[in-house]
Amino acid sequence: MSTTTTWQHLAPNPKSKYTQLFIKGRRITARDVYGRFMSADEPMTPEEIAADYDLPLEAVKEAIAYCQTDPPEIRADWEQEERIMEATGMYDPDYKLGGKYKLLSPQERARLGI
Repeated sequence: MSTTTTWQHLAPNPKSKYTQLFIKGRRITARDVYGRFMSADEPMTPEEIAADYDLPLEAVKEAIAYCQTDPPEIRADWEQEERIMEATGMYDPDYKLGGKYKLLSPQERARLGI
């Protein structure tokens, strides 16, 4: 995790499987905030994001700054999600048309690191 910077508004969420940082006291990842800021379709200003999430503007700016450091925990969380989606069949072309979600055995979960 990012250890060179002390974040005032960001912290790990011990109740989450994700290792990336969250807005303190909220279930909002810094990456979610950053995604709204960097959206190709409808980018939002930090002020708009703060208003939309009912967050202090400084928390939004801090989340953006954190994500701009390209922390390895965000990449690791994303890669784990990709492995889960692949293993459960969510990439099957028929999945959205009523395809079945594959339940993972404890052995498969352990192999995927979840």
